[in-house]
Amino acid sequence: MKKVKVGLLPLYVKLYDDSLPYMRPKVEAFYEEIAEKLEQEEKLEVVRAPICRLENEFQAALDRFVREEASAVITLHLAYSPSLESEKPLANCPLPILVLDTTPSCDFSPFNSIADIDYNHGIHGVQDMCSLLIRNGKPFEIFAGHYRCSDVCNRVANAAKAKAAAKAMRSARVGIVGEPFAGMGDFRVPYENLKRDIGMEVLPFDMSTVNDRVKAVSEDRVAALWQEDSRKYLNDGVSEELHNDVSRVSLAIDDWIKEEKLSAFSINFLATGKNGLPYMPFDRPCRAMEEGIGYAGEGDVMTAAFVGALLSSWPESTFAEMFCPDWLRNTVFLSHMGEYNLAVSERTPTMRVKNFPFTEAGNPFTVMAPMKGGKAVFLDLAPAGDGEYTLIAADGEMLTVPKEHNMIDLVHGWFSPAEDLATFLEEYSRVGGTHHGALVYGVDAEAFASFAAEFGWNFVRI
Repeated sequence: MKKVKVGLLPLYVKLYDDSLPYMRPKVEAFYEEIAEKLEQEEKLEVVRAPICRLENEFQAALDRFVREEASAVITLHLAYSPSLESEKPLANCPLPILVLDTTPSCDFSPFNSIADIDYNHGIHGVQDMCSLLIRNGKPFEIFAGHYRCSDVCNRVANAAKAKAAAKAMRSARVGIVGEPFAGMGDFRVPYENLKRDIGMEVLPFDMSTVNDRVKAVSEDRVAALWQEDSRKYLNDGVSEELHNDVSRVSLAIDDWIKEEKLSAFSINFLATGKNGLPYMPFDRPCRAMEEGIGYAGEGDVMTAAFVGALLSSWPESTFAEMFCPDWLRNTVFLSHMGEYNLAVSERTPTMRVKNFPFTEAGNPFTVMAPMKGGKAVFLDLAPAGDGEYTLIAADGEMLTVPKEHNMIDLVHGWFSPAEDLATFLEEYSRVGGTHHGALVYGVDAEAFASFAAEFGWNFVRI
């Protein structure tokens, strides 16, 4: 699993090395403790640097972070650090700046020793530095709290992941099979505008190559996938013959994803049948999201790129749509025909034949289990016109689905928003939320403010 790299910049003052050299071992140990604490956050890798006191030392550290392809710089004041030493390197740094405002001691009372002041006055330097960052027009985000007595390390880590996700979205390569679903307007943005506004590229699948691509898939690969799926999943009536027929299409799409180095893709299920895909390969989006490739249905390349970006930092992310409100239980049913991230399954998925009446394509199979319960955020990237976008984030809880239920051959899960359901739905549409979205497990909605900030988008937390 590829990790999100962050550079941890230690700020200090040469005066203390000259006059209080006994401090150095303790502040170095504090730096390492913070680095290790950050690395306890899932997917985070800390690029370390020597303690910085002078302008050339700051510049060398920041240059290293850029070379190491860090997604952000986290600053850490080990004590006071005069801002003019770090001013120019930070002002010219191309990486986002995240200020971690913390100290070694959680408590500082009349009963602390005077010597404790030397180790715990980092906020003095934070205030000096942030004032200069503002004066130089350098954006930053600040996260204050004690690294052990609060969630500050988790918050700054999630901000770093958000910066990495934004970076991934800027360079997204998104494939599309077929055309966007006719008449769906909420997610529709001209491709050239997506390139201009976000940086992502859209690459259409050449439908004239379908037959050749399917024929090029070897029987060994098809047989190997049948064997693998027979071990991994339960089977409720999917024959080896049907599995193999659909797998040829699925693997052909996978080959295209790899050839084009796609970070995300979308399939319009109507691009099947005559002159299209012989089957709608529902399994491929499920497998792809589990492998970190983004997806959205109906030719929605924007949301596909968004899901791919989220997966680069939060592997338990999935494409999702709100379908039906359960007013009684204050939940909303999340669903789709057959595409979700297998990594968010509540239990072992089951293969089933899927009735597909929409085109002349054959009935495929799905690989399906309920989406698991747990803390989650529902996200939506909503175009607002004239190059503007709104990122909507709603905290909530996914409920655990009972073992006996009626939703067996389609995506299914129930999201309980932190707000009253009616209020949540009103606010969601009031700010332009689309009917295509994403679900991310194990994070707070506020983390995505950092994502929106990278693009200058409006951020709405419901």
